[in-house]
Amino acid sequence: MAVAGFGSTEILQIADAVAREKNITRDLVLDAMENSIAVAARKKYGHYKDIKSEIDRKTGEIRLFKEIEVVADDYVPPLNEDGEEDEDGMIGKIRLINAQEKYPAITVGEFIREPLPPIDLGRVAAQTAKQVIVQKVRDAERDKQYNDFKIRVGEIVNGIVKRIEFGNVIVDIGNAEAIIKKESVIKGENFRVNERIRAYLEKVSRENKGPQIFLSRTSPQFMAKLFSQEVPEIYDGIIVIKGVAREPGSRAKIAVASNDSNIDPVGSCVGVRGARVQAVIAELQGEKIDIVQWSADPATFLVNALAPAEVTKVVIDEEKNRVEAVVPNEQLSLAIGRRGQNVRLASELVGWNIDVMTEESESRRRSDEFAKLSGLFTEALNIEEMIAHLLITEGFSSIEDVALVSLDDLASIEGFDEEIAGELQSRAKEYLEQTKVDSAKILKNLGVQEELCNLEGLSNEVLVKLGESGIKTLDDFADLSRDEFREIMPKSGISDAKIDEIIMSARSHWFETGEEEKAEAKATKGRKKA
Repeated sequence: MAVAGFGSTEILQIADAVAREKNITRDLVLDAMENSIAVAARKKYGHYKDIKSEIDRKTGEIRLFKEIEVVADDYVPPLNEDGEEDEDGMIGKIRLINAQEKYPAITVGEFIREPLPPIDLGRVAAQTAKQVIVQKVRDAERDKQYNDFKIRVGEIVNGIVKRIEFGNVIVDIGNAEAIIKKESVIKGENFRVNERIRAYLEKVSRENKGPQIFLSRTSPQFMAKLFSQEVPEIYDGIIVIKGVAREPGSRAKIAVASNDSNIDPVGSCVGVRGARVQAVIAELQGEKIDIVQWSADPATFLVNALAPAEVTKVVIDEEKNRVEAVVPNEQLSLAIGRRGQNVRLASELVGWNIDVMTEESESRRRSDEFAKLSGLFTEALNIEEMIAHLLITEGFSSIEDVALVSLDDLASIEGFDEEIAGELQSRAKEYLEQTKVDSAKILKNLGVQEELCNLEGLSNEVLVKLGESGIKTLDDFADLSRDEFREIMPKSGISDAKIDEIIMSARSHWFETGEEEKAEAKATKGRKKA
């Protein structure tokens, strides 16, 4: 058969040559050729839509045929614009009764292949075939390139700087080009054309012009991978990197742990005379690196993370996800670091918000809190200061604690008996009840609506503060963001998660009443404000 001016053997030779040149499989090239020959053949035959071609993988022989679908006898072709059956609706189809005249065993849904005579595609058709082949081969090449690099995401790649465009570095990484965006270059780095470079393969995306490969030298994982290359124990899985925090080009902290109690993870990463860590530092343009031993205990991990500062005390508030780190007075600047860098990196590494304070300021704060609480107990319960101090020492931090604790626990305090415990608890309950009555009057005078007062999770103290700030209805509160709530009540003692939960609870009636009612409620609120 004469197709596109090539002999059968020559087509196979061309397919082999293209496959080698483009580094793709021979079958992909032959599939592209089959598709292109079918496209060109349709131009010749015109009327037929379902023309297919096959190239014999051994002989190179090309076969053309049309595929006809067998449809039911009552099949109705689609209607045209005039509401009549479209004659073209039966192209490529044949009714079962007609098909069984030639193929008695055939059924609905099967296809009949009818061979077409050999044709010389001619110059125009040959050019069309060539364009289709080129496009298909290019698409296959791009797909292979995308898949090859997609599985390498997370690796360090080596390349050569090809050019620099507006601060972005274009890197030749073999059979593809990659880009290091300006923000992914370490501050102060200057690259020259043809200079060798290493970077972290961060992302690969599909684009019309081919896969886009993004590299980074600022990613925390770049440093982690560099340590993996320099420290055999990390590569072998004996030492595990638990976390990395970086300010690229300036300073970084890396947390490591060992699966073998006989191996020191920090010492292994430092290396003999610091050889291993210095190799990483050199690659990162002198970035200072603190290697921290990871611990499952948050307090121990925090102490390690704040190195080189010495931490004398750690107070963890899990509900607020905050940690107070107490350091000696002379170590405060070391713990915070230049422009807060040390505490910021430590916070990122451990995943907690860290407040650093000196022993002196912590002691002063504790004394102030003790005095304030002592005054509250003395006044509210009408007791002597010594008894108030005793309650605080035993861990009571509010009037509610005294009112709600079991009588036996209160009576078990040294110097107390059941009579004293009962009297204290009675006074605490009376105080809370009176406070509740007083708060209700204040809330009523402020115009705070009952729906807002009944919202679970808000104390009377919080409600009063909200009312004083103009938040008086359920919709007023529902419109608040967490940050706005924090501005009104910076010391509410309510965690971020709880604030979000209360706000969402306030918004629940919007979804019950529907969007129209919600919009109307907001509009009414806006008119009132105006």
